[in-house]
Amino acid sequence: MLKKIFSWPFACAALLTLICSLAGSYLATLPCLKVIGALVIALLLGMVMQVGRPVLDYSRPGIGLIANKFLRLGIILLGFKLNLIALAQAGIKTIALAVVVVTFTILVTYQLARRFGVDRHLAILTASGTGICGAAAVMGISSQLTSDDDPATKLRHQENEVVAVAIVAILGTLFTLIEIGLKPLLHMTALQFGVMTGGSLHEIAHAVAAGSAGGPVSLDTAIITKLSRVLLLAPVAILVGIWYQKATRQANPTGEKQPVPIPWFMLGFILASVAGTFIPGLAALVPSLVQLAYLLLGMAMAALGMNVNFSVLFTRGKNALVAAGISSVLLLILVATLSKTFF
Repeated sequence: MLKKIFSWPFACAALLTLICSLAGSYLATLPCLKVIGALVIALLLGMVMQVGRPVLDYSRPGIGLIANKFLRLGIILLGFKLNLIALAQAGIKTIALAVVVVTFTILVTYQLARRFGVDRHLAILTASGTGICGAAAVMGISSQLTSDDDPATKLRHQENEVVAVAIVAILGTLFTLIEIGLKPLLHMTALQFGVMTGGSLHEIAHAVAAGSAGGPVSLDTAIITKLSRVLLLAPVAILVGIWYQKATRQANPTGEKQPVPIPWFMLGFILASVAGTFIPGLAALVPSLVQLAYLLLGMAMAALGMNVNFSVLFTRGKNALVAAGISSVLLLILVATLSKTFF
């Protein structure tokens, strides 16, 4: 591992992905791009980097390392964003809503995708990204879906990650604009509108963009509601890992039994949220740690974009996009109804 890190290919990959991540963070501050989010922009910039194919080929070992290890470190640091006291103060209704939303969305999206002929791996990644927290959920759940050593299978799974991230980015942006447009028609209080946006949109950036349209109360509520869904990333990753191993064994009974993966980085995610909440000395550092988390996640997204197979993106993802689109409509209806009824 250390030999790979202290190498020129890794240094070149780190520089390229760092440029994409920093550029993505800057571009995401622009009004016209804020709704897309820094992570998705970093992914798109990584795709653009494919024009420099010779440089990417030289950097390939480092790109793979960044896509894997930096992603996990970024998710751990993202845990500092979760203030457990604030989530507890939001009340049992908010936590219960998050459980209902995540369970409903994952089950419905997965079942629809499978009925439309989407393979199991892509279906569960798309469902998780739609139900929990977009790109970070796709990559976090993907690490739990172990595959054999077949290079073709590994390549297909990497392609599925990009397809799933693209789907949640497209739908999240679309539904952010839809919900902002629906705001005057729904006659919701600021609290209710915040619950709806935080409970139904895909990325944190989407919830922030839409929630801010309802004012400060709506924005704060949207963030808390969204973070309640993010909190479920760790337990869902464990459950999905167990389920996926069981489903794989049933599909291939003669295959070698694989151990259920233990998401150690998810434990780090939880410990980071505990530390950020209860250790007073860390409070001043939390904003910087969260900023570092998004920088590392942006680098991982850029590395992912550098490996995109564009023909796969426009063919394999079509049915998964339709399934996630239908479930997103159902999710919006469900959360709008619950927010009007219980909040």
